[in-house]
Amino acid sequence: MTVNSAAVTARATVYGYPRQGRHRELKQAVEGYWKGRVTADALRTTAAELRRTHWQELADAGIDEVPTGDFSYYDHVLDTSVMVGAIPERHRAAVAADPLDGYFAMARGTQDVAPLEMTKWFDTNYHYLVPELGPDTAFVADSARQVAELTEALALGLTARPVLVGPVSYLLLAKPAPGVADGFDPLTLLDRLLPVYAEILSDLRAAGAEWVQLDEPALVQDRTPAELNAAARAYRDLGARTDRPKLLVASYFDRLGDALPVLAKAPIDGLALDFTEAAAANLDALAAVGGLPGKRLIAGVVNGRNIWVNDLEKSLSVLATLLGLAHQVDVAASCSLLHVPLDAAAERDIAPQIRRWLAFARQKTAEVVTLAKGLAHGTGAITSELSANRADLASRAASPITRDRTVRARTAAVTEADARRSQPYAERAAAQRGHLRLPLLPTTTIGSFPQTGEVRTARADLRAGRIDTAGYEERIEAEIQEVISFQEKAGLDVLVHGEPERNDMVQYFAEQLTGYLATRHGWVQSYGTRYVRPPILAGDISRPEPMTVRWTTYAQSLTERPVKGMLTGPVTMLAWSFVRDDQPPAETARQVALALRDEVADLEAAGTSVIQVDEPALRETLPLRAADHPGYLAWATEAFRLTTGGVRPDTQIHTHMCYAEFGDIVQAIVDLDADVISLEATRSHMQVARELAAHGYPREAGPGVYDIHSPRVPSTAEAADLLRAGLRAIPAERLWVNPDCGLKTRDWPEVRASLTSLVAAARAVRTEL
Repeated sequence: MTVNSAAVTARATVYGYPRQGRHRELKQAVEGYWKGRVTADALRTTAAELRRTHWQELADAGIDEVPTGDFSYYDHVLDTSVMVGAIPERHRAAVAADPLDGYFAMARGTQDVAPLEMTKWFDTNYHYLVPELGPDTAFVADSARQVAELTEALALGLTARPVLVGPVSYLLLAKPAPGVADGFDPLTLLDRLLPVYAEILSDLRAAGAEWVQLDEPALVQDRTPAELNAAARAYRDLGARTDRPKLLVASYFDRLGDALPVLAKAPIDGLALDFTEAAAANLDALAAVGGLPGKRLIAGVVNGRNIWVNDLEKSLSVLATLLGLAHQVDVAASCSLLHVPLDAAAERDIAPQIRRWLAFARQKTAEVVTLAKGLAHGTGAITSELSANRADLASRAASPITRDRTVRARTAAVTEADARRSQPYAERAAAQRGHLRLPLLPTTTIGSFPQTGEVRTARADLRAGRIDTAGYEERIEAEIQEVISFQEKAGLDVLVHGEPERNDMVQYFAEQLTGYLATRHGWVQSYGTRYVRPPILAGDISRPEPMTVRWTTYAQSLTERPVKGMLTGPVTMLAWSFVRDDQPPAETARQVALALRDEVADLEAAGTSVIQVDEPALRETLPLRAADHPGYLAWATEAFRLTTGGVRPDTQIHTHMCYAEFGDIVQAIVDLDADVISLEATRSHMQVARELAAHGYPREAGPGVYDIHSPRVPSTAEAADLLRAGLRAIPAERLWVNPDCGLKTRDWPEVRASLTSLVAAARAVRTEL
């Protein structure tokens, strides 16, 4: 399209940027601080250098207004809890004694004090620390960090906009603190919280902020009239103050829906909307309310969550439509760039032509700047950029990587019977009991064991050619021997091989399937200092050869006890990858499911009696609007059943899920038709067990009794208490005993001690029964 916008001014901005640094300097500094190798001052210096580098990169790229406050040592929601003084009672003494150590104690816990609960940030793979609130919560403003970071950016001569989690989303994301009576709604604290936000906004204005962004992503979910009224009251009150900066309320991840007219009427100065996947709905809703006369609109037209190049002409068309709907239209990515890697140019292992299809944070920043330039000065000002973009889009569409006739013929031939076990659960369960002969309250782990320095060194040596494949396999066999030996001595009932050969639960499989691209530097924050490299799902998927049979059968040869085969399920293979956007996800999931079905069949043929297909992303990928749930859950559960539907009745199928809210997908968990499910439950004090019971979940379940995201070692008594709580919801004959999640990120000493406690707890409770 042609845009002639000589009279238009359009600014380029972003809401946030990857925190870790080009070489994950933040991870190294934080973990060094935890281990006592890095001082607090050195950690703060590293953080300041990273912020300065990121702001300068954005400004040099042409971003007119940089974000501040998006940087975090661990999590921005935890930062918000600190900012408003919502420190749980059990952590107050530590925070008072040393704010930095107290901050990390809230995130990770200590041996004596449990951390905050952690769960997924909307439908992403980022995890946030859940605020704990109660009727006695007293909020206190602490704007020091926000003011300091704004001051840093202004000192560089930059135009800066502080970014805060908005008060309504903060309360909607919170949970009642432990011990608070059931039924307490954190949103009832809004009137107590608003004066604290008003004070912080006043401080930021005094420090030089012209605009402050208040993120309200919770408003893109289905909201009750009471919740929408709370949003209206919040922004009426904050907007009415005279000592505030200009207020920009930002939404992302989906359509704003009924909240859009509420915010359009509020006395705020601007609104930021997602115009990528939610473009049509937000455009229609914005037009229906008469636009935003006299206000600023930031249009998120560059997808901040995926890594494909933007269709610049399509985005310019959306922007041109918006020009008549607001006083000022500026350009941004659809959400914080926290969710994508830093720089596609660093991926030298990917062919140059394919690399041109990709846009990481730096490339997305350039796209935002190009679109703002085109909107402000007309398409004539970006002729070369548009021409190159057309060529990149055409190259991808025509590439043979994207279509495999054999794969497509196989998916087209799938029948309903392929996604169904041969016998109902009751008959399978009897066959499995007779075959496996497990005790009451069987114990197991989720899959991975600590990835030691020796394992990582072996993998690096293989890549560098310092050892050959035979030498590498000898090291992996030695690690598996140690893992099996420990589990037998500890008394676990169903063992795992420990996954020493796997770099990541998705990447490991992606590197062995056709259609995937692997990155070398594509790190994305999952939580705290945990970074992952999501593979890129670029084409049709097939499995050239077995992926896990070699190591599972070797582990089984070392023991008489059953060893689980460990696979990552099709939904998680999509959710934790950057998935292709040129076909429906249901089609892609079916392709992945068929590849995994072949692996399941080979494991079973090799003598594996227990096969676990992890789906931690099933809940995470649930659409944010209830109207979109049935369609997603239909293809997601079908993909799991297609993966597992071909096994014998006496082969036990497990699945695993963690760090999400499961109460609203229990029926989908039933529809998976797995024989056993293990779930994270420790930080939520067995909430998921109660939710399964309330729904009448009919199969076996293992709600976790060991929080693996904390360095704490649970005592036998503590694990036994959690197990007893689980028994109040799930009968003993259907209850398993396991950690919350895999043990990859933990160290061996704490794993040995924790699993010893877990097995002792199971034995103690068996005796009671």
